[in-house]
Amino acid sequence: MLSRLLSVTFDARDPARAARFWAGLLDREIVEDSGGLLLPGDDTQVGLRFAPTREELVRPNRIHLHLTSAAPDDQQRTVATALRLGGSHLDVGQRPEEGHVVLADLEGYAFCVIEPGNNFLAGCGFLGELACDGTREVGLFWSAALGWPLVWDQDEETAVQSPYGGTKVAWGGPPVAPKTGRNRQRFDLAPAGGDQRAEVDRLVALGATRLGAGADGTVELADPDGNEFCLRAS
Repeated sequence: MLSRLLSVTFDARDPARAARFWAGLLDREIVEDSGGLLLPGDDTQVGLRFAPTREELVRPNRIHLHLTSAAPDDQQRTVATALRLGGSHLDVGQRPEEGHVVLADLEGYAFCVIEPGNNFLAGCGFLGELACDGTREVGLFWSAALGWPLVWDQDEETAVQSPYGGTKVAWGGPPVAPKTGRNRQRFDLAPAGGDQRAEVDRLVALGATRLGAGADGTVELADPDGNEFCLRAS
């Protein structure tokens, strides 16, 4: 049995506003579900979910999104759309000669609009990458957990991708910033075979830690780097 990556959940002080921003940027519909407001993905594009929180955003976060561009005009259109929807430019120390554009959404989450010609993200679709802070160990864990092959494993950096292609999930290797409190971004999974208990046991055997269970039957675990993630009942 394997887990299916349903979405990445973002805690948001205003989930509806955050969902509208990303729906407009990614051209997706908003669906209500028990975990918040969902922008469903598919076999090749990861979904995004926005859940309510009262906590303020504290940087750095361990995940940020990379959007791809087919041409310079395409990159400029994406940036213009993000700004029109309420996003803003963000200075994270990037150099002027770097081709990507760093922005923040309405909740302050950073994301990058990548310049055209990026070979690593070629063919990955518009939501090309979940760029994560993390060790090689956690990349190997998620490869086994999802059944997604490693498509990069070099210099402590790893990346996995669905066998169907699409969005890559990558970890930048050490040094990894110390974890402070519960992550505001979390992977949201479901057991592919429907047996949640057996899948919890398998994930624990791979190196996860069980943290607890919610009233809706969702089990929360942590990966080997301590990042929380949720396993749904079905």
